[in-house]
Amino acid sequence: MTVGNPLLHKSMVSCKRKNILSPDILNKISTPAYVIDEYLLEKNLKILSYIQNSTNCKILLALKAFSTSACFPLIKKYLSGVTASSLNEAKLGSEEFGKNVHVYAPAYTPQIFKKLLKYSSHIVMNSFTQWKRLKHLAVFSENLEIGIRVNPHYSEVANAKYNPCSTNSRFGVSSDTLKNESLDGISGLHFHALCQQPFDVLERVWTQIESKFEKALYQLRWVNLGGGHYLTHPEYDVKKLITFINKIQNKFDISVYMEPGEAVVYNSGFLVTSILDLGDINPSYAIVDASASAHMPDILEMPYRPTLLNESPMSSSTFKYSIGGPTCLSGDIIGDYSFEKKLKIGDKLVLTDMAQYTIVKNTTFNGIELPSIHLLKTDGELKLIKKFNYADFKSRVG
Repeated sequence: MTVGNPLLHKSMVSCKRKNILSPDILNKISTPAYVIDEYLLEKNLKILSYIQNSTNCKILLALKAFSTSACFPLIKKYLSGVTASSLNEAKLGSEEFGKNVHVYAPAYTPQIFKKLLKYSSHIVMNSFTQWKRLKHLAVFSENLEIGIRVNPHYSEVANAKYNPCSTNSRFGVSSDTLKNESLDGISGLHFHALCQQPFDVLERVWTQIESKFEKALYQLRWVNLGGGHYLTHPEYDVKKLITFINKIQNKFDISVYMEPGEAVVYNSGFLVTSILDLGDINPSYAIVDASASAHMPDILEMPYRPTLLNESPMSSSTFKYSIGGPTCLSGDIIGDYSFEKKLKIGDKLVLTDMAQYTIVKNTTFNGIELPSIHLLKTDGELKLIKKFNYADFKSRVG
């Protein structure tokens, strides 16, 4: 595929930067630990900023994927705001990010909705039934914009668990429903139909959106294209996206929002873990102090096999290990890997692309320690952001 943006970088593993988790830096890290690389994060942000500057669209960080506020000072230099899925995320975005805060949830209680008014610039409703029940509360906020989520009932997401447009989906209203409702008080449309997908999928989804909701698009001020766009992936065609966004905005006289999560922090995070024990056969097992179940749940939920730095291609001459976590769950397996040299107890392993959907989804299952959080600054300084302890565990379980 032709890459449309000269700012697009090579994969994180092949990056030439010398201080990406060098031995000196690894020696400073007590495991398990997440490390967010500020340099790699900023490379992603520059791509997203390039898209914004080329289209005047607004790109928002989806807090459901990544909400480490220590990184917000850098992120808000480039992005236009955040999207939130709850009151806690909205409050965090308002207090720590300080720009647009878009909120969407499948349902709101009146009590939560009233509190959201304080923190939100945009609130997206999942149904007209809900909007009619809560709209009398929205008049108390002069700067609030209301959107409605629509469902094109078309998606190319392969995993049904992550497909928001599946049959009987609870997300958004159909075109038939929208035709029979008033858009009074509604200023925008929101849809979400992608998951880690390239531009051509968005283009096909938009064909469905435009054919089913064209009349509404002409009446409204903005459209939110949702998340799941693989904008910072090396093969994403950014030039086509820019042309596409400009075409939409010109045709409908409408503003475009996008709300990526993974694309913001793609390949900028690591999970560093240490080997606690080893089997004595080949292939064998290695037990580490990081858990797929507790610290990287998408490994089991998606499922997928994360990349390890310095792993070797499988061959008859390599040492093979099934690497698993320290919990009692038999399926707490990170993956099968091979190495040129035998592993030793105490060796540190580095899992890549571990920023999104890790810190926000981790648990203390079995009471195991949560990974600490570090920020690797552009100048090479390693900064500890958060160290968890017994009090954190106790407070989670009451």
